Amino acid sequence: MSFGAYDEGEHERRERLTSQADAEFEEAPEEFSGTVSYDSGDSAEALLDQFEEIKED
Repeated sequence: MSFGAYDEGEHERRERLTSQADAEFEEAPEEFSGTVSYDSGDSAEALLDQFEEIKED
């Protein structure tokens, strides 16, 4: 058989495997339990001052 030739047996085998796929499962989203915290950081003015310092360098 040459490369790329049609193989009817392989096609039928893959078709059977595809039709037997188990699609009866439900994937529920993962529930998060815990806490989330974040650091709001510097004020907008402090960040702008830092940005200006960086620009000057």
